[in-house]
Amino acid sequence: MNTRPGSLDDGASPPTPAVGLPPPAERGATVIPDRVVARIAARAARTAQSQRAALPPDRDGPTAPHASAAVRTGSVRLHLTMDLPYPTDIPQVCERIQRDVAERVAQLTGLKVGEVTLTVRRLVTTADASRGRVR
Repeated sequence: MNTRPGSLDDGASPPTPAVGLPPPAERGATVIPDRVVARIAARAARTAQSQRAALPPDRDGPTAPHASAAVRTGSVRLHLTMDLPYPTDIPQVCERIQRDVAERVAQLTGLKVGEVTLTVRRLVTTADASRGRVR
C-alpha cells in the first residue's frame, strides 16, 4: 500500500503542544468590547430590517438602525432603535428582527444574547424611506 507523506497511515503522532506555553485554559480569554458588539448588532439589524420590514438598507440615513450593547461575563444585552414601514404588523416584525439579530450576534461573537430590546423610532411610509437627503 502506498501512502503519501503526512497522511494518517504513515504512523505520525499527533502534533505536540508548543514548549513553554501554558495550558489553553490558562492562556487568557478573548474579550470583545461593547462597541464592537454594538456595531455587529447594528449591521445585523440593518439586514433584518431590509428582509423583515421591507425597508431598503440605509447605512447612515434616516432609517439606519442604531444599536448599543452591554457585555457581561459571556452574555450580552442589546438595545436596538430603528424605523419601521407603515403599515406593518409591528409586534410580528419586531419579534422576528429581535430573533434574527440575536442569532447573528451569537453566531459571530460566541456570546449568549440574553435580551434584545427594540425601540421603534418612527413609522415611515415608502415615500419617506426613498426620499433621502436633499442636496
